Amino acid sequence: MVEKQATAGSASAAPLALPKHPFLRWLHGVRHLVFAAASLVLFLAALWVLHRELAHVHLRDVLAHFRAVSGGQIGIALVFTLGSYLSLTGYDVLALRYIGRRLPYPRVAMISFTAVAVGHNVGLAMISAGVVRLRMYTAAGLSAAEVAVIVMFCTLTFGIGVTFVGGVALAAAPAEAAALLSISDAQARLVGIAILIVLGIYMGWGVVRREPLQLGGWQVPLPAPEVTIHQLVLAALDLCCAAAVLYTLLPADLGVSYPYFLSIFVIAIVVGIASHVPAGAGVFETVLLLAMPDAPRDVLLGAILAYRLVYYLMPLALAATLAGAHEMHVYRASIRRGVALAGDSLTHMAPQILGVAVFLAGFLLLASGATSTSANRLDSLSGLLPLGVIEVAHLLGNLAGVGLLILARELYQRVQEAYRLSVWLLAIGILACLIKGLDFEEALVLTVIFGALWLGRDAFDHHGSLLEQSFSAAWAAAVIFALIGTLWLGLFSFKHVAYDNALWWQFAYDGDAGRFLRASFVSIIAAGGFSLAHLLRPPKPEPELPGSDDLQRALAVIADCADTRGHLALVGDKRLLFDDRARAFLMYQIRGRSWISLGDPVGPPEHSADLVWRFNELCDGHGGRVAFFQVDAQNLPLYLDLGLAPMKIGEEALVSLEGRALAEHAWGDLTRIRHGAQWSRTTFEVAETSHVKVLMPQLRSLSEAWLSGRRGRERGFIQGNCEPAYLSHFPCALVRQSGEPVAFANLWLGADRTELAADLVRCRPDAPEGILDYLFAELLIWGATEGYRKLNLGLAPLAGLESHPLAPLWRRVGTLLFRYGEHFSTLAEVRAFKERFQPTWRPKYVAASRGIGLPGVLLDVAALISAGPRGSATR
Repeated sequence: MVEKQATAGSASAAPLALPKHPFLRWLHGVRHLVFAAASLVLFLAALWVLHRELAHVHLRDVLAHFRAVSGGQIGIALVFTLGSYLSLTGYDVLALRYIGRRLPYPRVAMISFTAVAVGHNVGLAMISAGVVRLRMYTAAGLSAAEVAVIVMFCTLTFGIGVTFVGGVALAAAPAEAAALLSISDAQARLVGIAILIVLGIYMGWGVVRREPLQLGGWQVPLPAPEVTIHQLVLAALDLCCAAAVLYTLLPADLGVSYPYFLSIFVIAIVVGIASHVPAGAGVFETVLLLAMPDAPRDVLLGAILAYRLVYYLMPLALAATLAGAHEMHVYRASIRRGVALAGDSLTHMAPQILGVAVFLAGFLLLASGATSTSANRLDSLSGLLPLGVIEVAHLLGNLAGVGLLILARELYQRVQEAYRLSVWLLAIGILACLIKGLDFEEALVLTVIFGALWLGRDAFDHHGSLLEQSFSAAWAAAVIFALIGTLWLGLFSFKHVAYDNALWWQFAYDGDAGRFLRASFVSIIAAGGFSLAHLLRPPKPEPELPGSDDLQRALAVIADCADTRGHLALVGDKRLLFDDRARAFLMYQIRGRSWISLGDPVGPPEHSADLVWRFNELCDGHGGRVAFFQVDAQNLPLYLDLGLAPMKIGEEALVSLEGRALAEHAWGDLTRIRHGAQWSRTTFEVAETSHVKVLMPQLRSLSEAWLSGRRGRERGFIQGNCEPAYLSHFPCALVRQSGEPVAFANLWLGADRTELAADLVRCRPDAPEGILDYLFAELLIWGATEGYRKLNLGLAPLAGLESHPLAPLWRRVGTLLFRYGEHFSTLAEVRAFKERFQPTWRPKYVAASRGIGLPGVLLDVAALISAGPRGSATR
């Protein structure tokens, strides 16, 4: 729906430059804290309104009306729930059709269902559901830019539906809407008609205006009218079905018409989404209570509880169960294609879904501890168990709930230790529910979550310390919401009990109020203690640059790698992070608060996830902001799991050497270059590693002459240097004229002759024009003759980069970021040079935390490069 200006290659959603004013920059940095604080304020305000509105309502009456919902009502509600979720899958189908991509419907349906189930329960639906879509669609082969379009398309579709349904409700039923908005019938109808006219203008504009709408550096192609009509129909059907779920669960004698209820429902949904409170909890209920003053409060709340169960929790439980079941069966070849396609998506989302389910399990345990126990069940327990056992079970249940709230974030990050602790805490919670009050219902829900978690155990493969994991402001706010919400629930449940200090020390079988106070106190202390331990953990010593032993270990890993990029570790200007057995490593450097990894982990792919998570923990332990520079598209899911935002920064040029070595017609003017008259006294050779030390004086003299002519110095971080300790590891391509070296390039050789790359390229300032063309033309022939499959020419800028919103920043740092960029005056020349070799292009990305963004990463990388090998080794 929204594209970058220029070509598709530049269509990545890159942010604009950071604000210049100091206060605006500070506000930009703490915006997530501001949003979390605002959501907390809205949540507290909603709880205050609920407390006032429910002053004369007792919890047992609400639960009685909840239990009074008939099986027939539940069945009809489930049918409407199915209709709503099917309509929501249509959002994704239509979005894929809009961007010209096709996927099997079972896979699309599973992705949409999973994303919506998570988004509905977590809140911040555009972000939470968007992350799920990004994770699952990229695994299906879509680019990050395409997924961004899908997310925006689905959001726009929902907005169109809300606008249309709201306009129709106002125009068709003005009396009910007028009463709700405190305006006259005529005014309500006029507002509804005006909304529909605006929507019609939007649809008509797509017919009149063919070219995309320009918004700064962005292009917004307006969808065709038939696309908008499909959006309108799907969104309206979704909202009408969702409203029908709750309307069906209301008593028939409530006397509320469906059009009137639909208008209320739309407003409640919009306000709940705007609050950013998970699932709109408290806010959604408050709007409905205020909008329906004549409805009995206990009846309405009982129906809303049933609605939450049917429309929110049951789909999430189904998604969690499917995810866990798929993890157990993922390697079975006998699964049919439809199930395999759906399961393929679930593989990538099991930790996220199960993390949300475990969070809800923790909330359920806290809520169970905040409500009174059935008197009949307590009478049965009093003859079987001592009072002390029941008291301890109550406390353990609450502590298990707090633990599950905290561990849910670790499960989201695939931490294996969090999985083990969660299993134990769920088992403790199940036993606590049975012992403290024979709460079979809660125990059954926890057992289902326990089973789904056990089935998905293979997804939790990351080894890490619980105290070293990061906690976002949004997740911390969700934990606070849960604690405050259950505290409010307990106060509401026991408001008929007069407070007395003696309640704290009152131990009796029917002393639920005292147990609630003690358990709440212990829960708050436990959560506060964990937060304090997390904040006061001792700082780790800052990692040092690698020594000779580290470089030897890195060399052993590089020798088995087909990818040549790992050779940059041998420069010694980057810190190295190895896995436990030194089978893989990650190279990175620090600039201010930015911890920047150069590329993906080096080594076998199965070790990449663990290294990425360990690097994130290391960065968090030092209060840094993590970023990964020049990573491949197939590894983006790893960085999405960390909550990083991927952005396309360029394309790597790969020249195939198979079957092309001596084909004159395939090389075009490059072949003519090799046989040009100016090269009659020119020779090309590749010096073996053993001979490079002998050549070092000549190579260094040539490099210094080139640097002097450029008035520059050696670059760091993304390129090697002309030091013997580094160059002695590699063979060297050498161009001579009349026997004297005029150009050279050290060569990176990949394992099994998979890849060849030229790293440091130097030529004399007075060398003939076109010397680089000659060097690379000869190198292509040499590589093909030696049996190498491809030549890697490194990163090149995106096509059409000059029209990119970040063009001023690219012009400032671009020639530093791109391999061989120092040889050219403009970014266009860098790409044009590599285009001459007829390469295939592989996209490269930067994955960065939202606190630093693309401009910050590029500037920090440029600073590391321009600092040189020595300067980049310091902060």
